[in-house]
Amino acid sequence: MDDRVFDHFRESVKVKEASAVLAPAVAAAARLMAQSLSKGAKILSCGNGGSAADAQHFSSELLNRFERERPPLPAVALTTDSSTLTSISNDYDYAEIFAKQIHALGRPGDVLLAISTSGNSENVRRGIGAAHRQGVAVVALTGRDGGSIAAELADTDIELRVPAERTCRIQEVHLLIIHCLCDSIDEALYGHQ
Repeated sequence: MDDRVFDHFRESVKVKEASAVLAPAVAAAARLMAQSLSKGAKILSCGNGGSAADAQHFSSELLNRFERERPPLPAVALTTDSSTLTSISNDYDYAEIFAKQIHALGRPGDVLLAISTSGNSENVRRGIGAAHRQGVAVVALTGRDGGSIAAELADTDIELRVPAERTCRIQEVHLLIIHCLCDSIDEALYGHQ
C-alpha cells in the first residue's frame, strides 16, 4: 500500500514537471481573461464530473477571491443550475446543456473556460461551437490527444493540453492551471495595489 501511494506522488510530480511547458500558454490565457474582465465582460466555465467541480472552483475564486482582497470578478459556472441542466436534458439533449446557456448568456468579449480531460465531451464541444457563434473567446483545458475539442478550436482560442493519459493526473494539472490563472488574473488587474 505504501509503495502504491508513493507511486501516485511520483507520477503526479512527473506529470506536473512535463506540463510546465504550458506556462507561456497559461500566461496567455490569463492575459486574455484579464483583458476581458477589465472591459466589463465575464468568464463562463463548463465541464462534466470532476471538470464540473473545477469549473465551479474557478468561478468561486473569481467571484469571491483567490489569495488577495479585491473586488469580485464576474464569472458563471454553467454547471450549477440543476433546473436548467435537467430541463435542457429532458426537453432537448444532454449534449446541449452548455450550448443553450452560452447562447443566452455569452456576449462578445466574454471568455469560456471549457474543461474536458479526454477532450471528447460532446456537450463541452457544442458549448465551444456556441461560444464561437456568440463571439466568446475560448480557453480549453484538455488532456491526452485533445480529442474532438482540439479540432473544434479556432486559431484565436487557447488550448492547454496536459501531456498525460490518466484522468486523475490530468485533473491535478487542470487544478494547478486554474490556480495559476486566478493568481495571474489578480496580478494583472490588481498587482499595483
